[in-house]
Parts: sequence; C-alpha cells; structure tokens
Amino acid sequence: MNIRPSRGYCLIEALEVDEVSAGGVILAERMKDMPQRGKVLNIGEIFSEGEAIPRESNLVLLSKIQSSIKIGDTVIFKRFVDNRIKEEGKELLLVKFEDILGVYEK
Repeated sequence: MNIRPSRGYCLIEALEVDEVSAGGVILAERMKDMPQRGKVLNIGEIFSEGEAIPRESNLVLLSKIQSSIKIGDTVIFKRFVDNRIKEEGKELLLVKFEDILGVYEK
C-alpha cells in the first residue's frame, strides 16, 4: 500500500463488523456499515507544539513525538469516521489519532 497519511492521521483497514452483537442482538444495517475496529496500515507523523521562536514571529517550534500506536495494531475508533477510501478492493479509513479510542492487546 503506497498511501502515507498526513500529519496526525492513521491509515486503517476496516475489519468486518459482526451481524449479531455479543448479547445476541441483530445489528441494524446502518450500524454494520460503520466499522469501529481496524488494522493500522500506516501512520502519519505526530508533532507537539513548543514555544514560539522568536517570540515576535508566528513560528512555532514543533517536536516529533512517538506514538503508542504501531503499524499492525488492531484499534478501536469512533464510530462515525467519514474519511473512507477504496483501494485495491479494500475499505480504508483515514482516522485522526484523537479518534482512536484504544488498542487491542496481543
């Protein structure tokens, strides 16, 4: 896959959604269309803002930070992510880091 996400985004392959919940409830068709779980394929850079240098300018010093999310992780993200693309027959999502709610432990 030759897609590199922009800063602050992850490229995620949506995983199939179960038709029946763990409690036995049949999910509505609309809910099946909204995956909440996926595999991380690629990660954009993440920066944190530092102090402005020099103070009279609008320049902000950015420092790259290491993400706890890694390529290959299976993640849970907010349900209504709408940055979908189709590539090589797969449904891919561009998800902001702040929309990722958790990582499945291996």
